[in-house]
Amino acid sequence: MDRIGLLQAIPLFESLAEDDLAALAHKLRDVNVAEGATVFTQGDEGDAVYMIDDGGVDIVAGAGKQKVILTSLFKCQYFGELSLLDGAPRSATAIANRATHLLALDRDDFVEFIKTRPDAALAIMHEVGERIRATNELMTRTVTRNVLEEEDRKLTFGERVADMVAAFGGSWPFIFLFAGLMAVWMVWNSVLGPPYAFDPLPFMFLNLFLSTLAALQAPIIMMSQNRQATKDKALAVNDFQVNLKNEMSIDKILRSQSEILQRLASLENRVAGPRPAGAGDAAKA
Repeated sequence: MDRIGLLQAIPLFESLAEDDLAALAHKLRDVNVAEGATVFTQGDEGDAVYMIDDGGVDIVAGAGKQKVILTSLFKCQYFGELSLLDGAPRSATAIANRATHLLALDRDDFVEFIKTRPDAALAIMHEVGERIRATNELMTRTVTRNVLEEEDRKLTFGERVADMVAAFGGSWPFIFLFAGLMAVWMVWNSVLGPPYAFDPLPFMFLNLFLSTLAALQAPIIMMSQNRQATKDKALAVNDFQVNLKNEMSIDKILRSQSEILQRLASLENRVAGPRPAGAGDAAKA
């Protein structure tokens, strides 16, 4: 894929005009990374976005035994795009899982590009605004809900009957009751003679009754099972939404923490001020 195609793969740039993409493509620099080498480390200054022209990169969090591969990226994918906007420290480590050729766009070049092309800046701001709006909508919407209660409120009379039949048909009381009924039936018709034996051996009427009961009970139970499958699907969708919201909340907290630490470090440097020459020698003396 050419450089313009790689830029179009990044959501921040997908709405830019062709000439803007061409101008931005000229600012890309080549970065070759050997297998196992680190592109950047967690906590490093966010100074560039990287696009994979060839090879692959693992995004890793933690170190040692706590090392976790968050995702694996391959050709035509990108990483580190948020550093173009905030320049905050890296939230993870990027390691090449094979010999990799990257195209990097430095933040300084991006800022210069924005200053000289206000129309492109407006397009990027529009894209960022839409994504922030979608994120806020997701974050402010309550996704935790009782989906089982919602499904129960939509039940028809037939579905309620099917659930009750399935619940009773799969219980020990039904087994004991039905076994007792069959025992009484067979003993009655075996011990007592005519005219009291209404279904003598080989219990033809009993066989017809059991066949009819099984034929009616099977589709009713299947109706209840289909409803249970619908409930399971609704639970899975709700769990996904809850997990997604939690993941975004945690990511937002981590980014806010990084920004706070960065501002604290900057504030400490301002308060401390430049160290006077010879102060170290005087302290040693």
